Amino acid sequence: MWQYLVDRRELIAFQAYQHVSLVVQCVALATVLAVGLAVLAYRSPRITGLANGISAIGLTIPSFALLGLLLAPFGFGITPAVVAVVFYAALPVLRNAVVGLAGVDQSLVESARGIGMSRWATLRRVELPLAWPVILAGVRVSTQMVMGIAAVAAYVLGPGLGSLIFSGLSRLGGANALNATLVGTIAMVLLALVLDVVLVLVGRLTTSKGIRV
Repeated sequence: MWQYLVDRRELIAFQAYQHVSLVVQCVALATVLAVGLAVLAYRSPRITGLANGISAIGLTIPSFALLGLLLAPFGFGITPAVVAVVFYAALPVLRNAVVGLAGVDQSLVESARGIGMSRWATLRRVELPLAWPVILAGVRVSTQMVMGIAAVAAYVLGPGLGSLIFSGLSRLGGANALNATLVGTIAMVLLALVLDVVLVLVGRLTTSKGIRV
Protein backbone atom coordinates (compact mmCIF):
# COMPACT_ATOMS: atom_id res chain seq x y z
CA MET A 1 0.00 0.00 0.00
CA TRP A 2 2.86 2.37 0.82
CA GLN A 3 4.30 2.02 -2.67
CA TYR A 4 0.87 2.61 -4.18
CA LEU A 5 0.53 5.74 -2.06
CA VAL A 6 3.94 7.05 -3.09
CA ASP A 7 3.43 6.34 -6.78
CA ARG A 8 0.07 8.13 -6.89
CA ARG A 9 0.57 10.76 -4.19
CA GLU A 10 -0.19 13.71 -6.50
CA LEU A 11 -3.47 12.18 -7.74
CA ILE A 12 -4.51 11.21 -4.22
CA ALA A 13 -3.67 14.67 -2.88
CA PHE A 14 -5.69 16.30 -5.68
CA GLN A 15 -8.70 14.06 -5.08
CA ALA A 16 -8.46 14.71 -1.33
CA TYR A 17 -8.46 18.46 -2.04
CA GLN A 18 -11.51 18.06 -4.30
CA HIS A 19 -13.29 16.06 -1.61
CA VAL A 20 -12.65 18.60 1.14
CA SER A 21 -13.54 21.48 -1.15
CA LEU A 22 -16.85 19.86 -2.12
CA VAL A 23 -17.77 19.11 1.50
CA VAL A 24 -16.76 22.49 2.93
CA GLN A 25 -18.50 24.55 0.26
CA CYS A 26 -21.66 22.44 0.35
CA VAL A 27 -21.86 22.49 4.16
CA ALA A 28 -21.36 26.27 4.17
CA LEU A 29 -24.16 26.74 1.62
CA ALA A 30 -26.39 24.27 3.46
CA THR A 31 -25.81 26.09 6.76
CA VAL A 32 -26.87 29.42 5.28
CA LEU A 33 -29.98 27.90 3.73
CA ALA A 34 -30.91 25.89 6.82
CA VAL A 35 -30.47 28.76 9.27
CA GLY A 36 -32.49 31.01 6.97
CA LEU A 37 -35.33 28.47 6.91
CA ALA A 38 -35.09 28.02 10.68
CA VAL A 39 -35.43 31.77 11.22
CA LEU A 40 -38.66 31.67 9.24
CA ALA A 41 -39.97 28.56 11.01
CA TYR A 42 -39.03 28.61 14.67
CA ARG A 43 -41.72 31.04 15.87
CA SER A 44 -44.52 28.85 14.54
CA PRO A 45 -45.05 25.42 16.20
CA ARG A 46 -46.80 24.16 13.08
CA ILE A 47 -44.00 25.18 10.72
CA THR A 48 -41.42 23.94 13.23
CA GLY A 49 -43.06 20.52 13.22
CA LEU A 50 -43.12 20.54 9.44
CA ALA A 51 -39.42 21.45 9.26
CA ASN A 52 -38.51 18.68 11.71
CA GLY A 53 -40.63 16.21 9.76
CA ILE A 54 -38.94 17.13 6.47
CA SER A 55 -35.56 16.76 8.13
CA ALA A 56 -36.40 13.31 9.49
CA ILE A 57 -37.89 12.07 6.22
CA GLY A 58 -35.06 13.49 4.13
CA LEU A 59 -32.47 11.53 6.08
CA THR A 60 -34.24 8.27 5.22
CA ILE A 61 -33.75 8.77 1.46
CA PRO A 62 -30.86 6.58 0.24
CA SER A 63 -28.10 8.70 -1.29
CA PHE A 64 -27.81 6.36 -4.28
CA ALA A 65 -31.51 6.78 -5.00
CA LEU A 66 -31.36 10.57 -4.78
CA LEU A 67 -28.29 10.74 -7.01
CA GLY A 68 -30.04 8.49 -9.52
CA LEU A 69 -33.07 10.79 -9.57
CA LEU A 70 -30.84 13.84 -10.07
CA LEU A 71 -29.32 12.35 -13.21
CA ALA A 72 -32.45 13.15 -15.24
CA PRO A 73 -32.47 16.94 -14.72
CA PHE A 74 -28.72 17.50 -14.23
CA GLY A 75 -26.87 14.66 -15.95
CA PHE A 76 -23.48 13.44 -14.79
CA GLY A 77 -20.88 15.68 -13.16
CA ILE A 78 -20.49 18.15 -10.35
CA THR A 79 -24.03 19.58 -10.31
CA PRO A 80 -25.92 16.48 -9.05
CA ALA A 81 -23.14 15.86 -6.55
CA VAL A 82 -23.45 19.40 -5.15
CA VAL A 83 -27.26 19.25 -5.01
CA ALA A 84 -27.21 15.92 -3.16
CA VAL A 85 -24.53 16.94 -0.67
CA VAL A 86 -26.20 20.29 0.08
CA PHE A 87 -29.55 18.54 0.57
CA TYR A 88 -28.22 16.05 3.10
CA ALA A 89 -26.00 18.61 4.82
CA ALA A 90 -28.90 21.00 5.37
CA LEU A 91 -31.11 18.51 7.22
CA PRO A 92 -29.26 18.19 10.58
CA VAL A 93 -28.44 21.90 10.56
CA LEU A 94 -32.09 22.78 9.97
CA ARG A 95 -33.25 20.63 12.88
CA ASN A 96 -30.60 21.96 15.25
CA ALA A 97 -31.18 25.57 14.19
CA VAL A 98 -34.91 25.29 14.86
CA VAL A 99 -34.27 23.65 18.25
CA GLY A 100 -31.58 26.18 19.15
CA LEU A 101 -33.62 29.24 18.25
CA ALA A 102 -36.78 27.92 19.88
CA GLY A 103 -34.82 27.13 23.03
CA VAL A 104 -33.58 30.67 23.64
CA ASP A 105 -34.87 32.02 26.95
CA GLN A 106 -37.83 34.24 26.06
CA SER A 107 -37.14 36.53 28.99
CA LEU A 108 -33.88 37.51 27.31
CA VAL A 109 -35.71 38.18 24.06
CA GLU A 110 -38.31 40.30 25.84
CA SER A 111 -35.58 42.22 27.67
CA ALA A 112 -33.87 42.98 24.35
CA ARG A 113 -37.14 44.19 22.85
CA GLY A 114 -37.80 46.19 26.00
CA ILE A 115 -34.62 48.24 25.59
CA GLY A 116 -35.62 49.17 22.05
CA MET A 117 -34.04 46.48 19.86
CA SER A 118 -35.88 45.70 16.66
CA ARG A 119 -36.89 42.12 15.89
CA TRP A 120 -33.99 41.80 13.44
CA ALA A 121 -31.48 43.22 15.94
CA THR A 122 -32.77 40.86 18.64
CA LEU A 123 -32.38 37.91 16.29
CA ARG A 124 -28.89 38.94 15.22
CA ARG A 125 -27.49 40.02 18.57
CA VAL A 126 -29.33 37.81 21.06
CA GLU A 127 -31.08 34.76 19.58
CA LEU A 128 -28.57 33.62 16.96
CA PRO A 129 -25.53 33.96 19.28
CA LEU A 130 -27.30 31.99 22.00
CA ALA A 131 -28.45 29.31 19.53
CA TRP A 132 -25.07 29.13 17.78
CA PRO A 133 -23.59 26.23 19.86
CA VAL A 134 -26.60 24.07 18.99
CA ILE A 135 -26.43 25.12 15.33
CA LEU A 136 -22.70 24.36 15.20
CA ALA A 137 -23.35 20.89 16.63
CA GLY A 138 -25.63 20.31 13.64
CA VAL A 139 -22.91 21.57 11.30
CA ARG A 140 -20.46 19.08 12.79
CA VAL A 141 -22.92 16.22 12.33
CA SER A 142 -23.58 17.32 8.75
CA THR A 143 -19.89 17.53 7.92
CA GLN A 144 -19.18 14.02 9.15
CA MET A 145 -22.24 12.62 7.38
CA VAL A 146 -21.65 14.20 3.99
CA MET A 147 -18.00 13.13 3.89
CA GLY A 148 -19.37 9.70 3.03
CA ILE A 149 -22.13 11.00 0.78
CA ALA A 150 -19.56 13.02 -1.18
CA ALA A 151 -17.75 9.74 -1.83
CA VAL A 152 -20.97 8.13 -3.07
CA ALA A 153 -21.33 11.09 -5.46
CA ALA A 154 -18.61 9.45 -7.58
CA TYR A 155 -21.53 7.35 -8.83
CA VAL A 156 -22.54 10.37 -10.93
CA LEU A 157 -18.92 11.28 -11.70
CA GLY A 158 -18.67 13.78 -8.87
CA PRO A 159 -15.23 14.92 -7.69
CA GLY A 160 -13.29 13.58 -4.74
CA LEU A 161 -12.00 10.40 -3.19
CA GLY A 162 -15.11 8.46 -4.16
CA SER A 163 -13.69 7.84 -7.64
CA LEU A 164 -10.68 6.13 -6.05
CA ILE A 165 -12.91 3.96 -3.87
CA PHE A 166 -15.30 3.06 -6.69
CA SER A 167 -12.36 2.30 -8.99
CA GLY A 168 -10.96 -0.14 -6.46
CA LEU A 169 -14.33 -1.78 -5.77
CA SER A 170 -15.00 -2.25 -9.48
CA ARG A 171 -11.69 -4.08 -9.90
CA LEU A 172 -11.65 -6.22 -6.73
CA GLY A 173 -9.23 -9.06 -7.27
CA GLY A 174 -7.19 -7.03 -9.74
CA ALA A 175 -3.88 -5.28 -9.25
CA ASN A 176 -3.99 -2.49 -6.64
CA ALA A 177 -7.78 -2.71 -6.34
CA LEU A 178 -7.68 -3.24 -2.57
CA ASN A 179 -5.01 -0.56 -2.20
CA ALA A 180 -7.14 1.99 -4.04
CA THR A 181 -10.18 1.23 -1.88
CA LEU A 182 -8.25 1.33 1.39
CA VAL A 183 -6.31 4.49 0.56
CA GLY A 184 -9.49 6.31 -0.48
CA THR A 185 -11.38 5.19 2.63
CA ILE A 186 -8.58 5.93 5.10
CA ALA A 187 -7.94 9.34 3.53
CA MET A 188 -11.63 10.19 3.83
CA VAL A 189 -11.72 9.20 7.53
CA LEU A 190 -8.61 11.29 8.27
CA LEU A 191 -10.07 14.30 6.47
CA ALA A 192 -13.30 13.93 8.46
CA LEU A 193 -11.33 14.00 11.71
CA VAL A 194 -9.37 17.08 10.61
CA LEU A 195 -12.54 18.95 9.65
CA ASP A 196 -14.14 18.09 12.98
CA VAL A 197 -11.15 19.50 14.84
CA VAL A 198 -11.37 22.65 12.73
CA LEU A 199 -15.06 23.03 13.57
CA VAL A 200 -14.32 22.60 17.29
CA LEU A 201 -11.81 25.44 17.02
CA VAL A 202 -14.32 27.54 15.08
CA GLY A 203 -16.81 26.96 17.88
CA ARG A 204 -14.35 28.16 20.51
CA LEU A 205 -13.59 31.28 18.50
CA THR A 206 -17.19 32.16 17.63
CA THR A 207 -19.08 31.23 20.80
CA SER A 208 -19.41 33.84 23.53
CA LYS A 209 -17.41 32.96 26.64
CA GLY A 210 -20.51 33.38 28.76
CA ILE A 211 -22.34 30.46 27.13
CA ARG A 212 -19.50 28.03 26.53
CA VAL A 213 -20.06 24.64 28.10
